[in-house]
Amino acid sequence: MKTLILNVTSSGADIASVIAAELPDTTVVRLKEWNRLLPDGCENIIFVGALGICVRSVMHLVNDKYSDAAVVCVDSSGRFAIPVLSGHIGGANELAKVVAGIIGGMPVITTQSDNEGLWALDTIGREWGWVADASREDMNRAIFGFVNGCKTALILDVRDNGTAYMRRTLPAHVTVVKDVSQIPDDTELVIAVTPYIYNIKVPAVYYRPRVLEMGVGCRRDCPTTGVADYIRGTLLEKGISPLSLRGLSTIELKKDEPLLGALCEDFSLSAPRIFKAESLKDIDVPNPSDKVLEVTGVSGVAESSAIAAACGGRLVIEKQKGADFTFAVAIASECVPGGHIEIVGAGPGDPELVSVRGRRFLESADLILYAGSLVPRELTFCAKDGCVVRSSASMTLEEQFGLMKEFYDRDMLVVRLHTGDPCIYGAIQEQMAYFDRHGMSYHITPGISSFQAAAAALRSQFTIPEKVQTIILTRGEGRTPMPDKEKLSKLARSQSTMCIYLSAGVVDDVQAQLLEAYPPETPVAACYKLTWKDERIYRGQLKDLAKIVHDNNLTLTTLLVVGDAIDNREGLSKLYGAGFKHLFRP
Repeated sequence: MKTLILNVTSSGADIASVIAAELPDTTVVRLKEWNRLLPDGCENIIFVGALGICVRSVMHLVNDKYSDAAVVCVDSSGRFAIPVLSGHIGGANELAKVVAGIIGGMPVITTQSDNEGLWALDTIGREWGWVADASREDMNRAIFGFVNGCKTALILDVRDNGTAYMRRTLPAHVTVVKDVSQIPDDTELVIAVTPYIYNIKVPAVYYRPRVLEMGVGCRRDCPTTGVADYIRGTLLEKGISPLSLRGLSTIELKKDEPLLGALCEDFSLSAPRIFKAESLKDIDVPNPSDKVLEVTGVSGVAESSAIAAACGGRLVIEKQKGADFTFAVAIASECVPGGHIEIVGAGPGDPELVSVRGRRFLESADLILYAGSLVPRELTFCAKDGCVVRSSASMTLEEQFGLMKEFYDRDMLVVRLHTGDPCIYGAIQEQMAYFDRHGMSYHITPGISSFQAAAAALRSQFTIPEKVQTIILTRGEGRTPMPDKEKLSKLARSQSTMCIYLSAGVVDDVQAQLLEAYPPETPVAACYKLTWKDERIYRGQLKDLAKIVHDNNLTLTTLLVVGDAIDNREGLSKLYGAGFKHLFRP
């Protein structure tokens, strides 16, 4: 994105140069030397000078908000950054915030939806990857009514980050309805995030999320003429928007058919996804064909490839037959509204170290099931009213799953809250096996691991240039045996920074194995309950590690760190050398 900075006075030259140094593809021009044309590819204008001069200087460029460049005016003292033109569509509002951050000024945003915390209907689709399906006139009318508080019904037929955001930021005058039949009689505007076409009698704005997978089968060298029109017409006839197609797939036998490329081009799709027959043959399809089975080895190419591409999602259009081809459409399973389980990494313990995404899930959850013996209950204090908060400390795996499934089957959001990062000694594999077995929707939000909290608490960089470039996360051998190739004595030969979990109870054996490779004077740290209120950290040398743990009665919530990286201040990173221009300017 190219930016033209127009400077009026010499007093604004320094501000212009500071902005130019921070923004890529930027050209600075004195106003009196400007030819009043936009450089090729230029999308932004930053005007440094008085607002009135700015308006008079760019008014000849004004066309309409869908094509105008974004214009931001910065006063020559650098106090304010004011969007002048194309605040939403062109991005001038966001650019003003960026520029204000660079110069230490204040963005002056006058757009009503921004100032009242309302959705920007003309850009929200672009933000979440949806296609806005409304004429400019309809969109403008909808925006006018929406920002003035007209009674609005919201239909969310898919589940993604965008619809989660809309639920979380729902304005007071908007009501979520499950389907068209529930739209209240006094509704003045309908906003629908859906692949489906509805007959709605009040003004409506549609956003088409790309959630549909189209499977295609065809005869050899199938003619391409008219096929896209046939498919598009069939979709519309069945109340499905072609704008929601996100991919096309078929069987390997058909990968070189010209029809595939033609359809991808016509529907603006990326290259087709190709499945081997082995991956499709066990998929049950509603319209199997013995003939297709004989030729391809699968019961139905179009239906099975659509289902596979949609990760097991249901068919919204079963097999349709054209002259020499078939097609079917499935909705992506991860986008279908309903129950969902989010496995959230709580971080090492401090409630402020959970990720922003994790916090949002905790605030939205209908059930929070947290690992009570390892996760502080304070992390759940942000739960909404009515949320059920339970500790899993006294539950069996089957009891945990039963509780989660109870809420899941009621189309609710479940948060399974694990300590640290759930993918590191998080015991989530067994739970995911249950979820997979029952075809449940789930996702993992990573968390800060205790080894990262240890590095911060120790004020140490766990890698040292030209000396230590590897961090090993492991544990000592307890009730669960270690693979022979991962014995501590073998891992220690690398002299890496080693972070040893779950091993305070076997510290004598840990110390003995480490001493086979590390010098006795190697720095160590025993970190107990990192970031908790009762955090304790003990430093020492490897030869004294077991004594440190025993003397201070440290338990399983202790992370042991070993290596020369602890407290090291030697070694110069080449990232700040003269050859790395990306970190500084000459």
